[in-house]
Amino acid sequence: MAGNKAVEEVLEFIWSQREQGSNSVRQLLGIEEVAEEADIKTLEDMGRAGLVNISGDNIVLTMDGERLAEAAIRRHRLAERLLTEVLAMDEASIEKNACSFEHTLSPEVTDSICTLLGHPPTCPHGLPIPRGNCCKKERGEMKPIVQQLNALDVGESGRIIFIASNSHMRLDKLGTLGIVPGSTLRVHQKRPAFVIQIGETTLALDPEIIKEIYVKKIF
Repeated sequence: MAGNKAVEEVLEFIWSQREQGSNSVRQLLGIEEVAEEADIKTLEDMGRAGLVNISGDNIVLTMDGERLAEAAIRRHRLAERLLTEVLAMDEASIEKNACSFEHTLSPEVTDSICTLLGHPPTCPHGLPIPRGNCCKKERGEMKPIVQQLNALDVGESGRIIFIASNSHMRLDKLGTLGIVPGSTLRVHQKRPAFVIQIGETTLALDPEIIKEIYVKKIF
């Protein structure tokens, strides 16, 4: 059933609800975009295909369902990143277009988009993007448009796209300094200390923090 748009959307919903701690069939059947009868038939077809197991109000993905759901979520969230960072679409249009665009992406194109974006860990809403094969090995075929901050040369400027840190304390500290996604910075010097200018402020950054900041070069 791979490639079936309705099935992929249900798989994405199950994955997303699980991230929020829920596995309710009733919530799944409450999707407004599809008629309830169509939802029930889709779930029945998915059960027969061995993608989900349903017990009462609980629904869980099988191993095959998990694999397809992960791929669908990855395509969707990378599509959101592409539409946001490369095409600069407004937030109101991103979700609708990402839903349409994701179903056209082959695994090869998906990996190419991921590489182009610098293997982002999260979508624009902060939700995790599942890792792909391209994230697990070095690839030199395509130069990412989103790179670590230290890829910029002295005098070059970039816009912060995302900060790959799991430390809320660090993110809060960077936020107070204005180092947040969307901010523009300029590399003032790289040695002996890495110094950036953001707004009217000049800051020296710790090497570990530099590795977590990803930017898109401004030409």
